[in-house]
Amino acid sequence: MLQTLGVPLPQLLAWLTTLVELVGGGAVLAGVFIPLVSVPMAIVLLTALFTVHSQYGFFSVKFAEVTSAGIRFGPVGYEIILLYLAGLATLAVGGPGRLSLEAVLPRPKRIERSR
Repeated sequence: MLQTLGVPLPQLLAWLTTLVELVGGGAVLAGVFIPLVSVPMAIVLLTALFTVHSQYGFFSVKFAEVTSAGIRFGPVGYEIILLYLAGLATLAVGGPGRLSLEAVLPRPKRIERSR
């Protein structure tokens, strides 16, 4: 898909995107390293927004048709990307919360400097 979009080094960037989504998604689920993983995750989301989703408009759910086999949906707009970015920004600024792995892990002690 990246090659059809004209992205340079599509094979490498496909693997990097997959790595960012797997590691970043795992970190978000566990509630650790959120400020660290939010930057590459936001870059992937913004790239998807501008290269793929923006041409389909705002709304995520578009009914294409209803048939006897069921409902067929159209292409996804950028509404969902904005929702993901807002959630990621909220976690990065507010922290993952008390039920996260970060809340359980011991924090490194700060070294106090004498004046």
